Amino acid sequence: MNYQVVVAGGGPVGLWLAGELRRAGVAIAVVETRTERDSRSRALTVHPRTIETFASRQVHEPFVKEGVPLPGGHFGVLDSRLDFRRLPSPFPHTLALPQERTEAHLEQQALALGADILRGQEVTGFTEGPDDIAVHVTGPDGPRTLRADYLAGCDGARSTVRAAAGIDFPGTPSTVLGWLGDVVLDEPPAPGSSWFGPSGTLMVVPMPGGLHRLVGITPRDLTTTWPGDLTLEELRENVIAMTGSDFRMRDAVWLSRFGNTTRLAAGYRQGRVFLAGDAAHQHFPAGGVGMNVGIQDAANLAWKLAAVLNGWAPDALLDTYHAERHPVGVDLTESSRAQVALMTAFTAEGLSLRGLLARLITDLPDLNDRLAAQVSSLSVAYPRTDAAAHPLTGTRAPDLALDDTGLFALLRADSYLLLDLTGDAARPFDRFARPGLRPHSGTAHLRPADWAGVRAALIRPDGHVAWAGGEDGTALTESLTATLATTHPK
Repeated sequence: MNYQVVVAGGGPVGLWLAGELRRAGVAIAVVETRTERDSRSRALTVHPRTIETFASRQVHEPFVKEGVPLPGGHFGVLDSRLDFRRLPSPFPHTLALPQERTEAHLEQQALALGADILRGQEVTGFTEGPDDIAVHVTGPDGPRTLRADYLAGCDGARSTVRAAAGIDFPGTPSTVLGWLGDVVLDEPPAPGSSWFGPSGTLMVVPMPGGLHRLVGITPRDLTTTWPGDLTLEELRENVIAMTGSDFRMRDAVWLSRFGNTTRLAAGYRQGRVFLAGDAAHQHFPAGGVGMNVGIQDAANLAWKLAAVLNGWAPDALLDTYHAERHPVGVDLTESSRAQVALMTAFTAEGLSLRGLLARLITDLPDLNDRLAAQVSSLSVAYPRTDAAAHPLTGTRAPDLALDDTGLFALLRADSYLLLDLTGDAARPFDRFARPGLRPHSGTAHLRPADWAGVRAALIRPDGHVAWAGGEDGTALTESLTATLATTHPK
């Protein structure tokens, strides 16, 4: 069967990619080995930028309604928690929401948009040709081949697609074993509670449905030797050693261990093959950022694939996927390693370092804001190719208040938004309308300081600024025309 894109992997990353491609009219199939969603939720945290991404397609409300809002996050489980309430976002908080529920919402969206989701089937390899790619799939009825223009590997850290493409996955092996337990606590601590000391580190996060997730590391977990599966009694002993209480834990739903193996794909694109999510980056789940970074990978890749497939952008646009997202992966792996060092700093010297950093976060609000923006992905800015471009170029566009709507409500998966803030009743930018570009005129209220002088802006489908101008008259039009010659050359 023929598709335009085949996605290997039906987790949150693959499902968001599928939904975005369908919103742009692209024929899509998702191939997923599981016959049903896994009730064990590795990812629990939905970060502010991910909620914004969902809001840019008007699909955020189910997540907000069902998730447990938490006003902050952590960096290395330092005693001073990061205050997300200071973030410049309409969603200045995280959501505690099991991955199974995130997947359920995203799968429902993708199906409603017309994606084919092929469960109980597995991508085993591919053969790339000059005009398409043959994706080899096996399932209950035996092997078959799906033909497509492109293949996206969203199939996890052990990615078959990455291996078949021969893309290197360099990094460092595991030296630490973390553990988690999803349990009932009859006497839970305050939401977002954490402990750190010579006995270990522990975080307790409330989950929907009356469960709590306990996540931690003890000094004996600094090992490369597998100690066997985690038991409820071991979990109880660990928690008592650190807190003096077991919070009357019972009825474990899931007990697990995980390592800090850290790897980053050498390339996010090879020919007709792309990698996203854990297939591109593997790391210790510090701060709950992994799924969120993967969804941002998908947001970046989807509109570019759609633009090329729909004929208004050249194939070269697809090379910018690696150029923009690989540096984010570098930052992700570096941050993860740094947090592991802090979370395992059980020596006297380590405790002193942690205390110093915690005091700095408390005493320096700018440090809190910088770390919070990094953890939440709000600070991601893609590199400018033109040194003379406006400083906003590449940054995330905020949800500007525009007359009776907000910027996020105007974004679409299949086109740029040309935002006219000149106030000119003649709507001078309407003449630039074309496939992949929609003009909108309005008045921005309560602008952030860095947007104060902006008279027009070109916003990409993923919500990042492609161009901004503060010039008057002809100069503004000429600057926009030059930019459109590169973004919409067809």
